[in-house]
Amino acid sequence: MAAVKIVPRLPKGMRDFLPADMLKRNYVFDVVRDVFHLYGFEPLQTPIIELKETLYGKYGEDAEKLIYSAQHPGGKEEVALRYDLSVPLARVVAQYENQIRLPFKRYQLSPVFRAERPQRGRYREFFQCDADIVGISGMVADAEIISLITTALRRLGFTQFVVKINNRKLLTGMGQYSGVTDAQLPDLYRSVDKFDKIGAEGVQKELLERGIAPEAVSRMIELITTRQPGLTNLDFVEEMMGKISSAADGLRELRELAAHLEASGVPQENYEFDFTMVRGLGYYTGPIFETIITEPNLGSVTGGGRYDDLIGMFRKESLPNVGTSLGIERIIDLMDILQLYPPNIVGTVVETLVTVFDDQMRPAAAKLATDLRVGGVRTELYMQDKGLGKQLEYASKKGIPLVAIQGPDEVAAGVVKLKRLSDATEVTVDRNAVAEKIIAMLR
Repeated sequence: MAAVKIVPRLPKGMRDFLPADMLKRNYVFDVVRDVFHLYGFEPLQTPIIELKETLYGKYGEDAEKLIYSAQHPGGKEEVALRYDLSVPLARVVAQYENQIRLPFKRYQLSPVFRAERPQRGRYREFFQCDADIVGISGMVADAEIISLITTALRRLGFTQFVVKINNRKLLTGMGQYSGVTDAQLPDLYRSVDKFDKIGAEGVQKELLERGIAPEAVSRMIELITTRQPGLTNLDFVEEMMGKISSAADGLRELRELAAHLEASGVPQENYEFDFTMVRGLGYYTGPIFETIITEPNLGSVTGGGRYDDLIGMFRKESLPNVGTSLGIERIIDLMDILQLYPPNIVGTVVETLVTVFDDQMRPAAAKLATDLRVGGVRTELYMQDKGLGKQLEYASKKGIPLVAIQGPDEVAAGVVKLKRLSDATEVTVDRNAVAEKIIAMLR
């Protein structure tokens, strides 16, 4: 009886990445890692599966509906796939507090899982790229995170972007100033967060429909629609509601943050204070930030902020914490759209194909491949029994830039013929200098 053939397919919201895609992804990962190391951030890895008690109660009900259960048959522990990298970080800091030296600057680049409805740009498994500073309450840490963001984006080739900055304390003060009740604050924030999509009129209409008093709506709209450059925007808000304690605290932090950004050399054109930016997660406690690609307008690529209370869910006393998540999947897509990948990112890691003239020459070809690898050249030895023409065709289709040809005449003369496929350049090189020549031809 013939075996039933399985139709090859993926679960919804999951993806495969073939080698050409992985090379681009690895390029972005490598650039970002280099920037993290440049700023002194250390790598951390946590397991994909966490205890349910670790994850639940941290994100809000809407988010927790998206957490994947990972229960196994007969398992006594209730476990789930991680939803983000921030809550696992809080667990790690509490669990290993005797081994972690503060301030703890960590980064993590790992997959997370969310039971979203799959659609373009939204997946159920995707990579997050986080950087956090634990143990520093001053705004110097927030400025370091923003400086890190701007450096990473510039290193990747982005030039037109702005980090939008707000403060959860200031948002609370704005609600109080407008006369919105505490119970209505979540509705207020949800509507204000849509400002870029629906505009002032849309926000005003939605707030009224939510049952917020017209006078309160009018005062809020005045606050969020008045936009002035730099610290002038803070001056305006302070004049309006500086006597409200939460607003005063938020404004003080933003002024301190602005001073540190200036000292760090972050260009003023790369950040602005935007009181319509809310951020969705409920654990933020201070400054929040989100980076928008502006030319062309391609939306948000990073988000983060200060969340000083989260670690306190895992230990007696909490620790100050500020961090960011780079939307690495979106950044990878935008790199393609804006053509920011360097030209040497090709569809293969192989730099040279060593061809095989015939069976008698195969040992010499294998020795050449070994010597090239020892010399630091990423080398593939052709392993099929086909003519030279087919071998060159294979290299061309795979995107291998160079081929090494060594027939009986070349072996007798102690030389190797190199051919660069992009322009058909051919050179004959001494057998002992092949690796050095290949490296020079690849530059």
